[in-house]
Amino acid sequence: MRILITGAAGFLGSHLSDRLIAEGHQVIGLDNFITGSPDNIAHLAGSENFIFYRRDVSEYIFVPGKVDAVLHFASPASPNPQSPTAYFNLPIQTMKAGALGTHHALGVAKANNARYLLASTSEIYGDPLVHPQSEDYSGNVDITGPRAVYDEAKRFAEALTLAYHRQHGVDTRIVRIFNTYGPRMDLEDGRALPNLLKQALLGQPLTVYGDGQQTRSFCYVDDLVEGIVRLLYSDEHMPVNIGNPVEMTLLQFAETINRLTANTAGITYVDARSSRDPQRRRPDITRAQNILGWQPKVDLEEGLRRTIPYFKEKLGLS
Repeated sequence: MRILITGAAGFLGSHLSDRLIAEGHQVIGLDNFITGSPDNIAHLAGSENFIFYRRDVSEYIFVPGKVDAVLHFASPASPNPQSPTAYFNLPIQTMKAGALGTHHALGVAKANNARYLLASTSEIYGDPLVHPQSEDYSGNVDITGPRAVYDEAKRFAEALTLAYHRQHGVDTRIVRIFNTYGPRMDLEDGRALPNLLKQALLGQPLTVYGDGQQTRSFCYVDDLVEGIVRLLYSDEHMPVNIGNPVEMTLLQFAETINRLTANTAGITYVDARSSRDPQRRRPDITRAQNILGWQPKVDLEEGLRRTIPYFKEKLGLS
């Protein structure tokens, strides 16, 4: 197939490009490098199966030639307010990527009679009152808080995607992505894993907010990409959670990182943040198991061992 990927220079977009090219497809990548990095796709330069255009998806998208599939992954995704590329600091660009970008990407799919896959997020569940979260849970979302620009952009994108499917017959798919990690992720992402792993490798005490009893689950990027590819090849139109259902407290997670990195600086407890982070987050992956035959294979310790060399390189420690 000839596949268009928006956000191709991002963490997930670049891994998807690698996987689809390895399967013999041609990938047309779009990115404006607001949050994506040219380094993530530098190894694809010169490949006859990778064509790249520097484009902003909030503007009209034109791709020469036939396209067989469109994967819309372009969006700021970092929750770290200290990062210049966080959606807190790019609120309008984030809303445009979710609204105008989704509209333009769906237009390409419609014009080419191509299948379409939207990258949505577990953030649409907000701070969930139901645990674990299944796809039929409508969420507990703060629609006016600082996280709303990302959460609501993705909720709108899902609604627009299903509207195109129902009104125009576009062959759509929606993946709801839970916490994912691995090489090429942004060290300043602001999520727990890059924050804690970076501190550990620098020999610093790991910062745990509150009592550390907040829970998360972490999916290694290769597992996530496998799930997305299976969804792309499937006939499922409704949203599907892709993530790792193994849940742990952030305190347990910090202790695991200190052990794997041999960091003896310990843990520092600070006041809980006021950014309304969800207290619990774990996907119900029953639908992915039943429809896609998918479940994650890489456990946390193995995934961290694969990720640590990348972090060391970026920190100048290798």
